[in-house]
Amino acid sequence: MTFGRSGAASVVLNVGGARYSLSRELLKDFPLRRVSRLHGCRSERDVLEVCDDYDRERNEYFFDRHSEAFGFILLYVRGHGKLRFAPRMCELSFYNEMIYWGLEGAHLEYCCQRRLDDRMSDTYTFYSADEPGALGRDEARPGGADAAHSRRWLERMRRTFEEPTSSLAAQILASVSVIFVIVSMVVLCASTLPDWRAAAADNRSLDDRSRYSAGPGREPSGIIEAICIGWFTAECIVRFIVSKNKCEFVKRPLNIIDLLAITPYYISVLMTVFTGENSQLQRAGVTLRVLRMMRIFWVIKLARHFIGLQTLGLTLKRCYREMVMLLVFICVAMAIFSALSQLLEHGLDLETSNKDFASIPAACWWVIISMTTVGYGDMYPITMPGRILGGVCVVSGIVLLALPITFIYHSFVQCYHELKFRSARYSRSVSAEFLN
Repeated sequence: MTFGRSGAASVVLNVGGARYSLSRELLKDFPLRRVSRLHGCRSERDVLEVCDDYDRERNEYFFDRHSEAFGFILLYVRGHGKLRFAPRMCELSFYNEMIYWGLEGAHLEYCCQRRLDDRMSDTYTFYSADEPGALGRDEARPGGADAAHSRRWLERMRRTFEEPTSSLAAQILASVSVIFVIVSMVVLCASTLPDWRAAAADNRSLDDRSRYSAGPGREPSGIIEAICIGWFTAECIVRFIVSKNKCEFVKRPLNIIDLLAITPYYISVLMTVFTGENSQLQRAGVTLRVLRMMRIFWVIKLARHFIGLQTLGLTLKRCYREMVMLLVFICVAMAIFSALSQLLEHGLDLETSNKDFASIPAACWWVIISMTTVGYGDMYPITMPGRILGGVCVVSGIVLLALPITFIYHSFVQCYHELKFRSARYSRSVSAEFLN
């Protein structure tokens, strides 16, 4: 640190009136990014870009920030406890303080993260962890212009592929991807039609006319399928290259779905090449057909481009406790009503017993379709006690299914407004780009 009072062994941080003394060596590797940047300041101008004011005589740096919030953050970075919200302080204000000092939401305790997510959903508030002017500071460093340009280009490419509403190029790319998904789905559905399969069989030779053949042939459907797979593969590879964190990229659910949708095609091609026209192809036919049908996962790729599907996924992620609670309700009711229905319909009178309720697992099917008010009519109670139990089962199913629905509904509305707000924010940047 070349700027500051010469010979001073420590510096003083004045945060909202609270003073903290730190040694110069500790300042160099301090966990808070804004504080550690003071070590690299070489002029008063650099210092004032980091803090609000500076007293050279006392070697004191002034920050016009919340003192209590900084105290909690300082205890956390020093290893004294876990990071939680300060009492009597708004969650959004505390999160704003965290971003200012260089922390992220992941540093919070899990319970506080949920509180922050709920509060941000209620107010539709979003923060960016990237500090304004960071690229400008990188460009000011020796040799940093090329690095900043490279990072800016990678960020632009990443948003183009990850955020369909971030730019005009992203919207065009998303539209092309949606077209490929629709075409692939149409071809997949049409290939199961009897007329389509008969026409494809007529175009093949007699030796290739096997109903187990699932590899891509020379017919137009095979060519279209290969083109779609090529586009999806190239898109996935580019998104992997420009991603910030490769491990995090692989763990994302949508990327896993992309891999599950693309991999079966190449596996089926390799199996067809290796088996050729041998009898082994018939033994591999079931596997090939299963792999071919896994292409239906492509339709989930539309979640990247439609807010509705994104809202559904985000709602399921945030309401997994309510979903688990709903499943527990259903399982408990199934266990009770299936046992009672099996006893009333089959266990009491063996001579006039209902064969459809011969076992509790068989009765579970009747319970689930009754509780969900589907009622296929394939099995039903014939005794009076069994019919009374059936009525109670239907009413109980309506009540049990309705209990957690309110929580899920409110979460769905919040997630929808949150994603819609983010989409509108990107749309404003698209409009500015179009006007420019």
